[in-house]
Amino acid sequence: MALQEGDKAPDFTLPRDGGGEIDLSALRGRKVVLYAYPKDNTPACTEEAIAFNRLRREFTACGTEIIGVSPDSAKKHGNFKRKYELDFPLLADETQALANAYGIWVEKSLYGRKYMGVERSTFLIDSEGRLARIWRKVKVAGHAEEVLAAAQEL
Repeated sequence: MALQEGDKAPDFTLPRDGGGEIDLSALRGRKVVLYAYPKDNTPACTEEAIAFNRLRREFTACGTEIIGVSPDSAKKHGNFKRKYELDFPLLADETQALANAYGIWVEKSLYGRKYMGVERSTFLIDSEGRLARIWRKVKVAGHAEEVLAAAQEL
């Protein structure tokens, strides 16, 4: 069954860019924007990362952490983060544990070829660890601003 708004956010512990790990339960007491994207250094994924980064001060001002996650390795994330001067952690979900728990590891199709991949999605998790808002099949334009508005209302 797909996750619904109001459900408890599935916990995770994943490696992050630059070393170490992030555990969702350790962030309890703060709001978290968990945005999942398919791949570093692709046009839409880069645009989305830059948009969230541009608004990071506003997210911080309303007590909200931003975390990006994709199946790329922590090393690739580190390079991506440095290249675009991103100021928030990127998590490596190489085994798709988070993607499966959040229901975003889906069959996709490109030029008639079917494959498994991440469905671009964002989860706004409240300070008690519940899913306050869910955006699936995200279109990048204006998305970071919409998520910020929701975080400010929470």
